[in-house]
Amino acid sequence: MPDKKAPERPVESHKTAAWSNIDEVKEDDHTAHPSLEQTINAKDYVDENEK
Repeated sequence: MPDKKAPERPVESHKTAAWSNIDEVKEDDHTAHPSLEQTINAKDYVDENEK
């Protein structure tokens, strides 16, 4: 049975990943927080795709 995966091609897109535009990382729990621009883009995307 041939391997169907293409190891040279990643499945996920790192350009649109949640951690790609980190504005700050909190010291106490090491969580990444996106920039204000990315937060606004995410909200616009969600609002646009509401059912």
